Amino acid sequence: MTSVALKKNYRCVQSLQQFYSGGPYSVSSDGSFIACACNDAVTIVDSSNASIKSTIEGDSETVTAMALSPDDKFLFTASHSRQIRVWDLSSLKCLRSWKGHQGPVMGMACHASGGLLATAGADSKVLVWDVDGGFCTHFFKGHKGVVTSVIFHPDPTRLLLFSGCDDTTVRVWNLTSKKCVATLERHRSTVTTIAITEDGWTMLSGGRDKVVNLWNLHDYSCTKSIPTNEAIESVCVIGTKTSFASCLQSKNAADKSAFQFLTVGEHGIVRIWNSQGAVCLFQQASSDVTVSKEDEEEAKRGFTSAVMLPSGRGLFCVTADQEFLFYSAIQSQEGSFSLNLDRRLVGYNEEIVDMKFLGVEEQFLAVATSVEQVRVYDLASMSCSYVLTGHTDIVLCLDTCTTSSGRTLIVTGSKDNTVRLWDSDSKCCIGVGRGHMGGIGAVAFAKKLHNFFVSGSSDLTLKLWSLDDLSDSVNDAFSLKTKAVTAAHDKDINALAVAPNDSLVCSGSQDRTARVWKLPDLTPGVVLRGHKRGIWSVEFSPVDQCVITASGDKTIKIWTISDGSCLKTFEGHTSSVFKVQFVTRGAQFVSCGADGLLKLWTVKTNECVATYDQHEDKVWALTVGKKTEMLATGGSDAVINLWHDSTAADKEDAFQKEEENVLKSQELENAVLDANYTKAIHLAFELRRPHKLFELFGALCSSEDAKNRIKTALGVLSMEEYRLLFEYVREWNTKPKLCHIAQFVLFQVFSILPPTEIVEMKGVGELLEGLIPYSQRHYSRIDRLERSTFLLDYTLNGMLIVEPELEPEPEMGVIDDPKDESLMEVAGQGQNPAGEEDGSKKRLQLQPENNLPGAFRERSRNLERVMVEEAAAAKSEEQRTNDAGKHSDGEEEQLPKENAAGGDTSGKDIKRHPLEHSWTFWFDNPSAKSKQVAWGSSIRPIYTFSTVEEFWSLYNNIHRPSRLAAGADLHCFKNRIEPKWEDPVCAGGGKWTMNFTKSKSDTCWLYTLLAMIGEQFDHGDEICGVVVNVRSRQEKIAIWTKNAANESAQMSIGKQWKEFLDYNEMIGFIFHEDAKKLDRGAKYRYTT
Repeated sequence: MTSVALKKNYRCVQSLQQFYSGGPYSVSSDGSFIACACNDAVTIVDSSNASIKSTIEGDSETVTAMALSPDDKFLFTASHSRQIRVWDLSSLKCLRSWKGHQGPVMGMACHASGGLLATAGADSKVLVWDVDGGFCTHFFKGHKGVVTSVIFHPDPTRLLLFSGCDDTTVRVWNLTSKKCVATLERHRSTVTTIAITEDGWTMLSGGRDKVVNLWNLHDYSCTKSIPTNEAIESVCVIGTKTSFASCLQSKNAADKSAFQFLTVGEHGIVRIWNSQGAVCLFQQASSDVTVSKEDEEEAKRGFTSAVMLPSGRGLFCVTADQEFLFYSAIQSQEGSFSLNLDRRLVGYNEEIVDMKFLGVEEQFLAVATSVEQVRVYDLASMSCSYVLTGHTDIVLCLDTCTTSSGRTLIVTGSKDNTVRLWDSDSKCCIGVGRGHMGGIGAVAFAKKLHNFFVSGSSDLTLKLWSLDDLSDSVNDAFSLKTKAVTAAHDKDINALAVAPNDSLVCSGSQDRTARVWKLPDLTPGVVLRGHKRGIWSVEFSPVDQCVITASGDKTIKIWTISDGSCLKTFEGHTSSVFKVQFVTRGAQFVSCGADGLLKLWTVKTNECVATYDQHEDKVWALTVGKKTEMLATGGSDAVINLWHDSTAADKEDAFQKEEENVLKSQELENAVLDANYTKAIHLAFELRRPHKLFELFGALCSSEDAKNRIKTALGVLSMEEYRLLFEYVREWNTKPKLCHIAQFVLFQVFSILPPTEIVEMKGVGELLEGLIPYSQRHYSRIDRLERSTFLLDYTLNGMLIVEPELEPEPEMGVIDDPKDESLMEVAGQGQNPAGEEDGSKKRLQLQPENNLPGAFRERSRNLERVMVEEAAAAKSEEQRTNDAGKHSDGEEEQLPKENAAGGDTSGKDIKRHPLEHSWTFWFDNPSAKSKQVAWGSSIRPIYTFSTVEEFWSLYNNIHRPSRLAAGADLHCFKNRIEPKWEDPVCAGGGKWTMNFTKSKSDTCWLYTLLAMIGEQFDHGDEICGVVVNVRSRQEKIAIWTKNAANESAQMSIGKQWKEFLDYNEMIGFIFHEDAKKLDRGAKYRYTT
């Protein structure tokens, strides 16, 4: 036995979606497409196969009127929002919009020149607009109700406008004089339609008073009133050169001035009239409009509109149940005239409850929806071939079969408690089965001989119906007979399946059981128990003695027929499973459910091979073709999807794609070796390799003339490739190591593409949302780095000083309490042990590189390099100054020796480098502390600084932590924030704490200060200040923050602080509230 090739994928090849919800529409000048109102959107539909070519999204309000321009380039729409919009059909963009009426726009018409647009409103006004300018050219008022229709005179040289209203009048407006030239009052109800004859001198008006009036446009008199015995919705003049006119030629009157016109209305039939004698030349024998029972009771039926298609292509009619009917005129050999229904396009299918493939070649699809009719679709054109009418309530289920003689049958079960048998060739009902006392929930034909079918009902019974008396001749429907009946379940029967050999039938019910019955007597067999909810679908395996069931408990089970044991359980759906059917000769199966998913499963491995999400609501219906290569699904979203097995095609495509990728990869490597970066970048886009693309841009950025080379490479990209580049740059921009190249490339893209093109790019809003925050973060980081370089500038300037500044800074270290003088030191004193260099020189020496924290080592190297360059520049400047002094004419004074040596800089204008914030040093003298005095009362402010120069002047003239007495506390806090827990800014905060030995505390204190005042922390705004606590054995340094609850900010500060100081031990964060309550017993809230 040969192994069966398992299916891996199905592909949705065709889809029938809702494209019309009733209301306005507009047919193109060549009849190739139709613009339809679909709720708040507009769909552009191919008139040949109902495929949606494009969709124009609306403004969430129902579309009330629309019109196409004469050249079909523009579409005009209006909705309940009163907005009138002009759309370019080539780009589907709204060119302009405006509001004009005080109520909804109920009708539209475009002038033959395409320059004027007339709108009829519910506010009783008729307005004319300049299309290009979007301004109102004419404002007509006079109607006393809702204006329902408006039409320009077809002759562009005769500037007349006609409007009909529910005040029973028709008004004629002259666009030249901007006045109403006639008010025509012969109707007794709403005027619904207006038409003009070919010669332009006769106007026809129809209304719901069941009358068509003919008007002479010379004197605006009514020449004839024709009773039609139905409310008229549309009147169409039949052109003399159309197929309709040629077929009606034999019925024409002798008067050449006579013309023909047709009417459609509430009865759903087409009538053709002769204007000469008001005679009805043709009337359809029966209506092609499918009207539901509910609609019939509410008198909502028939045609709502009709249009003669251009170029004599026939008649286009719209029905009350959202169907488009296309008619053509034919003439028999006897000369009789008739209308042929060429195709029927269904705009809205309602909720699809069941479907089955139909025909020997399965070229048709029978569909049951939540209406009384069954629609049969031609899969080639997706048009409705015919409709089966006969049930008096909605159809709940159906099944199809092809007999041995080639006859195709359809059986349907309805909520009207009957089953009906249909012949698809004759399109009529050939049998009716009565006897059930409830709605028919399931029907199934015999699989082998097709000589019976089984039905299950909500009356809890199964019935077997015989087809032995079925004859090949088509007569009136005969009464079907039952061969067996049984009470099957305790609740409604939802599903039936007949075994491949016609020996068994399985039923599934809401009572959570499936039962197997022996045929033909319906004697009971095994009972399948195990589901926790009702069973919706059952199916026999085509090769094994087992049955599969789908249930509302979200599971699928396979059972043995012999003893009713459960062999396998499949889980994967997230809601009720409604349908399940075997494919691949029983080795696989497909399922669908209330979660809107279609799933493909492999029986042997219990694996869900593929999941498809093509529906937006419950999927009720699933049918598989005989060869299982094709399947169809339908659901509550009124969508029918047609699927084909694409396993072989996908395998071939994957192989070809792999071959192409190998060739392009080699081509890419060759381009890189040849330094052809433009070609390499283009190939990297085709291969979707963002990492390689980043390497290429990195190489370009490091090359000479990088800007022009990148611009050249980017200049040849398509808009889709630019969109991809935005995606890649967004990802690169999130990583600090990659952001520099990402920003450089992004800048070049913005310099190439104009903003208008970037805005029009698909999904650009989401892409920019991902780029902006990270770009802002990078900018802030660079800005902080730039500010921190001010420290280096001052340090470098200070390194050029040979002699120390002996004069103390003004007001520096002014201390009221003499006991606090221990904090201050005169520059150079206490810092110059015997045998060492001058103290000022020692302070300016850099520490060895191996003693610096890792975050500052690179800066140290750069600093040394800059020092050498600055020293050389200073020496060169000194030499030039001396030379200038020697050759001067004596007018200029010689520079003092101190200045020449670079020692005294007091006469120079020193550049000040401001800090982001002002900071204050506070000192807590241990000698001033007392147990009887409140904590914090001995803390005193020392000095406030706001520039780099002030900081260094102060820092160089105070003791380091290691020189302070034990018990002292030295604080550096932002100005106006006191280093106390009671301060309002600090009250809700906390602190990070590090412990240091005496030998390391001075260095760590300095680097903490530099990182803080130099804004090195990403969340620097959260920091209040820093304090060093001097103790006998070790020093503690703590950073105080504002908002302790902001965990992400606190963790960032702690991690960065450790990185700056190369601190490898764990540190903890304590809330000030906890410290107040528990003192030393407070626990860490955060650690890093």
